[in-house]
Amino acid sequence: MIGATFLLALREIRRHLLRSFLTTLGIIIGVAAVITMVTLGRGLTADVQEEVSGLGSDVFIVFPTRTDPNTAPPPFDDADIRAVENQIAGVVNAAGSVSTNATAFHNGQDWSTSVEGADTEFFEAQSIEIAEGRGFNEEDEARGGSVCVIGPKVVEEIFVADEVIGENMRVGNVSCQVIGMIEERSNSVGNGDANDVVFMPLKTVQRRFIGNADNVQFFVVKYDPTYSTATIQQQLIDLLRERRVIQEGEDNNFNIVDTAEISDTVNNITGTMTAVVTMIAAISLLVGGIGIMNIMLVSVTERTREIGIRLAIGALAREVRLQFLTEAVVLCCFGGLLGILLALGLSILLAGAADLPFIFDPVVNGLSFVFSAIMGIVFGYYPAHRASKLDPIDALRHE
Repeated sequence: MIGATFLLALREIRRHLLRSFLTTLGIIIGVAAVITMVTLGRGLTADVQEEVSGLGSDVFIVFPTRTDPNTAPPPFDDADIRAVENQIAGVVNAAGSVSTNATAFHNGQDWSTSVEGADTEFFEAQSIEIAEGRGFNEEDEARGGSVCVIGPKVVEEIFVADEVIGENMRVGNVSCQVIGMIEERSNSVGNGDANDVVFMPLKTVQRRFIGNADNVQFFVVKYDPTYSTATIQQQLIDLLRERRVIQEGEDNNFNIVDTAEISDTVNNITGTMTAVVTMIAAISLLVGGIGIMNIMLVSVTERTREIGIRLAIGALAREVRLQFLTEAVVLCCFGGLLGILLALGLSILLAGAADLPFIFDPVVNGLSFVFSAIMGIVFGYYPAHRASKLDPIDALRHE
């Protein structure tokens, strides 16, 4: 009986194909809008998370800040970094860095790039992987060797792809040998390109570019996530206030950025935005459901005589109810399926236009299809029930 009812529902839908399509338009738009918003929201979250990951995971970034607009804050030095590493429980390592801009030259080509002083611990804290060659060793770091590790963007601009490792290049007025190339990274937070960089040993950049062999512009603190982040951060603040001789009541002349906190904040913001936009898009589903109910009521009125004949020759009320309910569910399922296909196309198109990753979620798509079927049951039940309650004699008299 269910199979026959399904075939009858398909026949009725085909008889009024344009009307059926227009009826399901609300469901199509609603399903497509919900899936597209969720997909783009997930893509945005993944994109921002990738951006944040360029700073490293489970990392504090500490940099000096002005408390007086007329006075520069005192810089950090290696002693501050070693104190943080040795005196605070839960700190895995701490590493300082300095950076500047310079022009890189190689084989007659030049490119303006960023020069960063770093060591092995800095690479570990920032999750920087070596794609080819090697990183800095203890000798490079201790003597401030004239070696460098470069980013993919620098390779692309001034090198031949197969001739990088072992080549000599000039950065500003400093010559160095390329000993490694880093893996491609996501862009860091801000406008800088994390792949457009030349890394040199920290001492090299301090002496040859900055002119100061002790000061660092900022440092990163890699911590063990099993420890209390708040406790480590408070101990870090207390230690730095003591070392920088900040009196009670005075503001800190440094700032601490927690990458885990940034990540959580981003998740919360994008999650809330996605939920709000999805709820707004879901309203069109409600409108679509009302449209289904309206057209099914019209269908009951149009087919009153047919219903009367069926009831007169022995059809049960539940069979009539099942037929109209099946038609409503089939309409909504077709609308849901077309909405999913439309959403896939829109998601791919909009994700590409916004330069976001496309993340297909089968659970969201499956739930949307199931929900559209439920909409058919909810909004199709009243017209189906009304059809089943018609009096056969009155229905046969209907013109």
